[in-house]
Amino acid sequence: MADLTAADQIPEREAEAVQTDQKQLVTRSDTRANWIRLRTLVYLRWVAIAGQLVALNVAQRIYDLQLEMALCYLAIGISVVANLMAIWLYPENKRLSETETFFFLLFDLMQLGFLLALTGGLNNPFSLLVLAPVTISATVLPTAPTMLLGAVALAVVSFTGLFHVPLRTSDGFVLQNSYLFALGFWAAIVVGCTFIAIYARRVTEEMHAMSRALLATQMALAREQKLTDLGGVVAAAAHELGTPLATIKLVSGELMDELPEGDLREDAVLIRSQADRCRDILRSMGRAGKDDLHLRYAPFETVVREAAEPHMNRGKEITIHFAPGEDGSKGQPQIRRHPEVIHGLRNLVQNAVDFAKTEVCIELSWNGRNISVEIADDGRGFSAAVIGRLGDPFMRSRRRSTSGQRPGYEGMGLGLFIAKTLLERTGADIRFANGPMGGRLSGARVSVIWPHGKITGGDGEKPSPMGQNERIT
Repeated sequence: MADLTAADQIPEREAEAVQTDQKQLVTRSDTRANWIRLRTLVYLRWVAIAGQLVALNVAQRIYDLQLEMALCYLAIGISVVANLMAIWLYPENKRLSETETFFFLLFDLMQLGFLLALTGGLNNPFSLLVLAPVTISATVLPTAPTMLLGAVALAVVSFTGLFHVPLRTSDGFVLQNSYLFALGFWAAIVVGCTFIAIYARRVTEEMHAMSRALLATQMALAREQKLTDLGGVVAAAAHELGTPLATIKLVSGELMDELPEGDLREDAVLIRSQADRCRDILRSMGRAGKDDLHLRYAPFETVVREAAEPHMNRGKEITIHFAPGEDGSKGQPQIRRHPEVIHGLRNLVQNAVDFAKTEVCIELSWNGRNISVEIADDGRGFSAAVIGRLGDPFMRSRRRSTSGQRPGYEGMGLGLFIAKTLLERTGADIRFANGPMGGRLSGARVSVIWPHGKITGGDGEKPSPMGQNERIT
């Protein structure tokens, strides 16, 4: 009996394992260490060094500007030495941690600020380049280091605006902007640093969130497909072992009838009982799924029940109702048992159970055009602030209840994103809404609607023949 109990818990353990994988994926993805190659930043610094040398020589040789060339070459030489040390001390495939990347960018910012102080400060049009380290930091570093680097950049701009070596021509004429123009240029750099950093940070966060969510979706689908394939192997084993087990039962039964009371007869009884136990174990394991071609289609209700099964015993009442269309449709349709359909609906049911008070209702409907599932609960419903963004990953975190008990699995909008992504791959249209105020089910309401041919494989109620079963490899 212990084996049967363990097999019955397969769907529930599978759902919990998927949630654990998703939370671990979020935790690992939030750590941005070792993302940036040292070689990339070294190459960019070589480009900056070359640009600085060209700008200095053009300013001196072509425009006859009087510059502190010795100090300028010293600043550039320090960058050259830093680059050479980075190349010699670290392997070519070295990836920088967050701290190393921060100090790398901080060095470049300070070196640029020193050069600007020697070449006119804000009167130098190249002072705009202080935006580069801040933008790179906003792209690859967390918020705190980016804010710190941005503050340093603003301090550098302010300092060089007040204290700098003036730009002089060969005639002694000082190239200097008016006070109002210099103040406007300073304000433009400050606003540019802030805006570009926020813009780059926001876009990068959305890209990473979508990347993590898609990876989690692939993990969930791979797990569902693996369980389906495993169920096919179990089904094949149960089928192949059925005949020898029946033979063992038959022979052991004959031995029980012919043998007198004693040890041999007890051995025959034991053989028969163990054969029955093997049959029960295989039958129970076969519930995980089958890969029989003729069982890749199942009645609509069967697929929905399979999706909802892991959450049936979580303390909330789950009911399934039928509402067939009035256009003459007869009987519920046979639909494909896609892993995407099962796992997507399972995530939606899980979300409803997490936030329901006592009841979740699943309503199935179909007609000649569409097949739909509506999942409603009696909870608080979707917040008006987020209902328009449902289906986007990592919108918010669920907080633990003050009683210390979890309402369900923790998540950050990832479950709804996975469900939406998987179901849309099967041709479904997902709609999020809230139930009518004051009604019995006034909480969240999610509708999944498929065009009839997308999920049934044809225009009729029955799927087309699929031929002989394929050999399981």
